[in-house]
Amino acid sequence: MTAIYPVARHFPVAKQLQTLVSSIQRPNFSQQNVVLTENLCGEILDKSPDIKYLRKLHSRICIDHDLHSNPSIAIKLMRAYAACGELVSTRHIFDKSPEKNVVFFNVMIRSYVNNHLYGNGLHVFKSMAGHGINPDHYTYPCVLKASSGLEDLLVGLQIHAAVVRVGLDLNVFVGNGLISMYGKCGCLEEAGRVLDEMPYRDIVSWNSLVSAYARNGQFDNALEVCREMELMGLKPDAGTMASLLPAVTNTSLDNVSLVKEMFMKLADKSLVSWNVMIAVYVNNAMPAEAVAIFSQMEAHGVEPDAISIASVLPACGDLSALLFGRNIHEYVIRKRLQPNLSLDNALIDMYAKCGCLEFAREVFDQMKFRDVVSWTSMISAYGMNGKGPDAVSLFSRMQDLGLNPDSIAFVSVLSACSHAGLLDEGKYYFKLMTEECKIVPRIEHFACMVDLLGRAGQVDEAYAFIKKMPMEPNERVWGALLSACRVYSNMTIGLIAADQLFQLSPEQSGYYVLLSNIYAKAGRWKDVTTVRSIMKTKGIKKMPGVSNFELDGQVHTFLAGDQSHPQSKQIYEKLDVLVGKMKEAGYVPETDSALHDVEEEDKECHLAVHSEKLAIAFAILNTPPGTPIRITKNLRVCGDCHIAAKLISKILRRDIIVRDTNRFHHFYNGVCSCGDYW
Repeated sequence: MTAIYPVARHFPVAKQLQTLVSSIQRPNFSQQNVVLTENLCGEILDKSPDIKYLRKLHSRICIDHDLHSNPSIAIKLMRAYAACGELVSTRHIFDKSPEKNVVFFNVMIRSYVNNHLYGNGLHVFKSMAGHGINPDHYTYPCVLKASSGLEDLLVGLQIHAAVVRVGLDLNVFVGNGLISMYGKCGCLEEAGRVLDEMPYRDIVSWNSLVSAYARNGQFDNALEVCREMELMGLKPDAGTMASLLPAVTNTSLDNVSLVKEMFMKLADKSLVSWNVMIAVYVNNAMPAEAVAIFSQMEAHGVEPDAISIASVLPACGDLSALLFGRNIHEYVIRKRLQPNLSLDNALIDMYAKCGCLEFAREVFDQMKFRDVVSWTSMISAYGMNGKGPDAVSLFSRMQDLGLNPDSIAFVSVLSACSHAGLLDEGKYYFKLMTEECKIVPRIEHFACMVDLLGRAGQVDEAYAFIKKMPMEPNERVWGALLSACRVYSNMTIGLIAADQLFQLSPEQSGYYVLLSNIYAKAGRWKDVTTVRSIMKTKGIKKMPGVSNFELDGQVHTFLAGDQSHPQSKQIYEKLDVLVGKMKEAGYVPETDSALHDVEEEDKECHLAVHSEKLAIAFAILNTPPGTPIRITKNLRVCGDCHIAAKLISKILRRDIIVRDTNRFHHFYNGVCSCGDYW
């Protein structure tokens, strides 16, 4: 039985409680072992029993007339069922209670609201008048939360008017609810006015206004509220940090630093504050910092919960930190944090990003309950790893089980078809989505279709498809077309795609590089020089290639030409040996790829020191023969490194898994899973 703890034997009620718990745990307990009293039932229900034992206890209460008719026991039963998510049982007790006071209504409303059934909660609130019950200062914060959840300003205004009529607008809890409601509905001026008019404001009041500004993307105003709060003698707490979180996503480093500074100043760093910092780093593409802060949290003796773990797992995936992710998974099992839907979905995603389909599928198969996100995560895992037929098969199984795929699920299956070159299947699913499921295609779906057609060599059809789109194509759409033009040397359409990309994102160096590579394949070296001159004139520099490799729980990072690593000498020596063996196997450096990364004359030399080659050499030096090598790169793998990885996998009989910005490359025995299209 959950959350029942040993208590002192000197107290008779405590002794009876232990006896009853023991009797409940036995399948055929004797009802004569213990006499149920109001106090004893109350203590058990306050300990939040799980649903199995709650129902057994409820059955005992039902056969005792005094307990069954006791309103206090009824209220505690309602709370216990609601805590288990059993709203039908909660409502049954509520409906069968003959004399309902305001507490009954408050518990029923709160039960619905806490389980996100906001409309039901408001319906119960509206029925209070018919029973002659007046709402109190506990009722209004709850129904304000319901109107916030629905983002229903009209209902919120009606509740505000009712609050003023009964004189509860000065109550701090009601005031906090009003601030939150107005913030959720985007009425920031009204939210600020409520705070200004409150005679007493606590930390929650200020945090509610911070959250209102942050939720609406007004980070500067949110920070101004934090400063004003400090002037009033209140220090920001973990709740303040959590309130800022919506505004600290894909934001500037300065904003991230401000939240970090707030965190560092906290005298008492609670679990919530650590979780917020992990989320801030993850939401701003700073996975190494997220993993580091998670490790610091453990070092400070703060035990991670399911939220901590679900937050840090994406960072593990981004870094391909498989060992770290595995350790976290073992912690989850040890602490019995499963079943937990968001946690299980995060584990699937982490293993998929690390290229470990077997582990991802193992988590998926062991899940007691799966939602569309679970299926989509697994379909996406197969897709990004080049297992298109498996992705399609899983999508069909999801449909057979009666789950309706959503817009994101179709993105996953279309992307899987694209990566695997399943042209007919991709066309079928696009038609299924639009004609049968009546889902309006989004830009992501169109991008998948352009990539699918381009990968199949149907560049003209892909361009025609773009021209028929009902919306303006974005970078991803034109980028997919330009990539296809590079592979199939379609100069005419490639120039059109490049021109569109330069207009959409004139500072993005990758598109200039792709265009220069198209010219290089065609031998148009003057045009290559022109593209490079344009880049120089505009001050556009190519993003440096960075590759990561995890060893013994530590992520090692390499840049092209990097000599800062303690093992640099051995790495370069190993590379020389590998290049020699590769040349014996027929390797000729693809010097066109040098245009993708460098401009120096000695292209072959510079190709040899690309970041992924350094990472692979380091992995070979530090891992036993036969161990799979997992590399993550921040850019597209160049053609020369792709050839090199295939040869190394064959020469050393090693699986090499490289994740670049486009997909996974599984190199095995001289062959890549991408089919040399990426």
